[in-house]
Amino acid sequence: MTTTNEPTLGYRVYIIITLAYWAFTLTDGAIHMLVVLHFHNLGFSPIAIAFLFLFYEIFGIITNGVGGWIATRIGLNRTMVIGGFLQVFALGMLAVDPSWLTVAYVMTAMALSGIAKDLNKMSAKAGVKLVTPQGANAESRLFKSVALLTGSKNTLKGVGFFLGGLLLQLYGFQVTLAALSSILFVVYLVTWWALPGSMGMTKTKAKISQIFSNSREINLLSAARFFLFGSRDVWFVVGLPVFLQTVVGWNHVKVGSFLALWVICYGFVQAGAPLLLKGKWHPTGATARNVAFLLATFPAGIALALLQGYDPTISIIAGLAAFGIVFAINSSVHSYLILSYSDNDKVAMNVGFYYSANAAGRLTGTLLSGWAFQTYGFTGCLWWSTGFVLSAALLSLLLPKQGAST
Repeated sequence: MTTTNEPTLGYRVYIIITLAYWAFTLTDGAIHMLVVLHFHNLGFSPIAIAFLFLFYEIFGIITNGVGGWIATRIGLNRTMVIGGFLQVFALGMLAVDPSWLTVAYVMTAMALSGIAKDLNKMSAKAGVKLVTPQGANAESRLFKSVALLTGSKNTLKGVGFFLGGLLLQLYGFQVTLAALSSILFVVYLVTWWALPGSMGMTKTKAKISQIFSNSREINLLSAARFFLFGSRDVWFVVGLPVFLQTVVGWNHVKVGSFLALWVICYGFVQAGAPLLLKGKWHPTGATARNVAFLLATFPAGIALALLQGYDPTISIIAGLAAFGIVFAINSSVHSYLILSYSDNDKVAMNVGFYYSANAAGRLTGTLLSGWAFQTYGFTGCLWWSTGFVLSAALLSLLLPKQGAST
């Protein structure tokens, strides 16, 4: 199977992909904060608000699974643009008369937003593989490119949290969503015009059954990714915000601001991972293994500190900072490895399959977070997190130690 696009599409395309992905990410962070705050103000319970995002996560799994297959047929540029316009439509769906905003209606809009988000993410990250110049130092350049894209995305998602809250306060729910929808529409019209038409398209059409990878290292990396992101959300989604409110005594504003700042800093670390790993020409499976084993010490350390009666504020802030730094590096290593393990003609399908595992891990972690916190408390969430990270580390033991085998 060979691709119809040129081996190197150039940095111009990388810049277009990055700018479009940045614009999308700002609206993705903003819509999350807008929905949470607006429906909290309307008196929705925390469980009801959580259900508004259920389809967002579920459809992310499905979209990643089939998105790569679709991209091989119509091109990564089209899947990226379709994702952008779906987000425009989702934002517009919410910018209606408040009487329309039932739970089912908002869940449908968020489902479309989830599909849009994962089409964009798959397209952007697979596109990076195709636009990275080949030749000497290609793997190092690929690591730097994907780290910058991934890190800047997460930083801007944190900025989007702030933006959503600020615009909600200044202009209200409907006006803010209508404005974001209009701006994003213009961005993706330009993106549609600027991106090469055949990027990522294959001459030989892949079968739907080929969405499941037959590559050992990609299957292992995807399984490790499932546990890695489950390990974060099993204490972040429910346990951490509730603990900060009920035990530490922070109000909603402090909790939201702290978590948004964490996401922004996390993104900076992701983008800077190649500098933090200096001395490495590029990461290998051994890098993923070592960083994962190190990561497991932090949720376990926080749990032990809380059980020993140490100050919960200091324990959480210090532990969360350390966890965020190492988790960000591990995430960047993973994002590089999935591209390194993939041939150009299969990169879209492999990335889609991989991020389907990522979405499944987040959904599992989200569901476990509520159950573990209610059953075992915050330390229970942390022990579950430790177990998930160790599972990712053990799977990483089986990855190639010296680089990609493709």
